[in-house]
Amino acid sequence: MKHYDLYALGNALVDIEIEVDEQELERLGVEKGVMTLVDEERHDYLLSHLHGNIHQRASGGSAANSVIALAQLGGKAFHSCKVGRDEAGVFYASDLNSAGVDNGLHQLEDNHGATGKCLVMVTPDADRTMNTFLGISSELKEQDIHFDALADSKYLYLEGYLVSSPEAHLAALSAKKHAQANGVKVATTLSDPNMVRFFKPQIEQILEAGVDLLFCNDDEALEFTGASDINQAMEILKQSAKQVAITLGKKGAIFFDGEQTHNIEAHPVKAVDTNGAGDMFAGAFIYGLTQGYSFAECGKLASFAAGHLVTQFGPRLYGKAIDELKEFNQQHFGK
Repeated sequence: MKHYDLYALGNALVDIEIEVDEQELERLGVEKGVMTLVDEERHDYLLSHLHGNIHQRASGGSAANSVIALAQLGGKAFHSCKVGRDEAGVFYASDLNSAGVDNGLHQLEDNHGATGKCLVMVTPDADRTMNTFLGISSELKEQDIHFDALADSKYLYLEGYLVSSPEAHLAALSAKKHAQANGVKVATTLSDPNMVRFFKPQIEQILEAGVDLLFCNDDEALEFTGASDINQAMEILKQSAKQVAITLGKKGAIFFDGEQTHNIEAHPVKAVDTNGAGDMFAGAFIYGLTQGYSFAECGKLASFAAGHLVTQFGPRLYGKAIDELKEFNQQHFGK
């Protein structure tokens, strides 16, 4: 029996979320709906010049959001990431610990680097636009992997954003190799259309020789495969993954369980913020898999979890919302 349900490797970013209108993005030259890498000066400039409603900070990053979702459902998770020995790093480590996710940040090393930050701009259509300063996350490397914890996990989860940094990309490849050598299943995600657009060769290296489970949304799937529709994209992605889950926004999701392709309806909600929805979907889906749920049951749980998330601001659930997710899980699956 493995000790952890999920071991994740990803960027550690302190999310700062702000509600803005589209005119603000145009005024400041921000490309809408995607993630753009920026330096710290640009990040701080945007934060000081954007006009909007700022929400509370959160320890973010795609993989972090997913492992926290799994932990909120009752799963056991470990997250490897890198933060600086600064106020933001202390906040990040404390927030991750409070979420019940094991990690290697208990004693922050004196690495003289700045913790990564992500400015998440949410427009009235509930779309999220991210400008990310990676900071010391770009220096995530093989030495930051906790190989014993990885070998003692059911799944390894690699966020697609890792490919934007040469060292983090190599760390992801090393983690995948170690996982497969120790009977750990490998899941990954395409993460963002810009990752596919600018780092496709690196993503192809992650997928080389295949992975067990691949997550992406429809835009990422079409961009990566060059397909004309989702069904064609699914057929192409099957060549790189044993199982595939493609989220379709309001249209739900489509997934391949290794034998058959299934459709899952979206949970009907009024969305106010889609930041973290894909991460929540992946975390809940993997939780279901590690608990022995069928693929259809995993899809149903993940759809509810993601739908529940987008009704609020922020990349994760808090308080009563967590209880409601657990209650849904208990009522439908008895766990």
